[in-house]
Amino acid sequence: MSHTAAIALGSNLASSFGDRAANLREALHRLCVLGEIKDISTFHDTEPVDYLDQPRFLNAAALLETPLGPEDLMQGLLDIERGMGRERSDIPAKGPRVIDLDLLLYDNRILSTADLTLPHPAMHERLFVLEPLNEIAPTMTHPVLKLTVTEMMRRLS
Repeated sequence: MSHTAAIALGSNLASSFGDRAANLREALHRLCVLGEIKDISTFHDTEPVDYLDQPRFLNAAALLETPLGPEDLMQGLLDIERGMGRERSDIPAKGPRVIDLDLLLYDNRILSTADLTLPHPAMHERLFVLEPLNEIAPTMTHPVLKLTVTEMMRRLS
């Protein structure tokens, strides 16, 4: 059985792969082991949020068709982050990172475990997530709020 997952990507540090855009491209390439990428947004240059003393981010969104369950998919995203050099314990929360991969939506699933919350608990508060996602999935619906991506984005604009 195949599932549709919306994934947010972000980078604000150069790495051995290159600049921020190269990091996003590398992460997208690695996502292919977790399923089939159906669509990718353009890259958006954005200001940091919460932790402000860091470089600007480059953000994007992707739709992935995957046979994996949500927990296995999340583990795969964390494995990609680690494989690209991200160590979550080395930086402050919301601090600089080579790559950040967030599982935003997974079908219409609502899930709350120690390791994963679906839908992503802050996606509806973040324009840097909603704007790229709106390019590729404007009618995708938040299963708790019952709002489309476009509607959530308009509430923040």
